[in-house]
Amino acid sequence: MQKKIPQRQCMGCRERRPKREMIRVVRGTDGAVNLDFGGKAPGRGAYICPDPECLKKAMRSKALDRSLEVTIPQEVYERLAKEMEARHE
Repeated sequence: MQKKIPQRQCMGCRERRPKREMIRVVRGTDGAVNLDFGGKAPGRGAYICPDPECLKKAMRSKALDRSLEVTIPQEVYERLAKEMEARHE
């Protein structure tokens, strides 16, 4: 029997994809917002596709802000954009 692959919804395009293909943004217990590449950091998480268009949509709609219940600092968006560029190359 095949093992079930966990699915998560992108905050930009709203499509469901395998968890391992996504980038997790997490609000830690201290309130700080960070990127979590291991997927195991404690705190409230939201997922986004590694696609710059999804990031633009999420920024425009403030979907990550609403999902994490906190205002996302601009530095986190910049780190996300850099990470997406690195994965695209």
